[in-house]
Amino acid sequence: MDSEVFSRIRGYLAEQLEVDPEKITPDSDIVNDFGADSLDVIDMITVLSDEFGVEIPDEDIENFHTVGDVVNYLEDRM
Repeated sequence: MDSEVFSRIRGYLAEQLEVDPEKITPDSDIVNDFGADSLDVIDMITVLSDEFGVEIPDEDIENFHTVGDVVNYLEDRM
């Protein structure tokens, strides 16, 4: 997975969570691998929703565990 969506999400996560971008893969678990808390996840979803112009309902957010989950969700709706 080397899509533009993945690249943009990786850049955002690297900056937001202060993680080396090279350590962010589609299989990375946002909470367990990077120590993100629920507020970090909500912030991320808000920013990505605005950036990609995709409405993300709250009930869908609980299905986001890995970076790949978020990428696939956004790509399916763009």
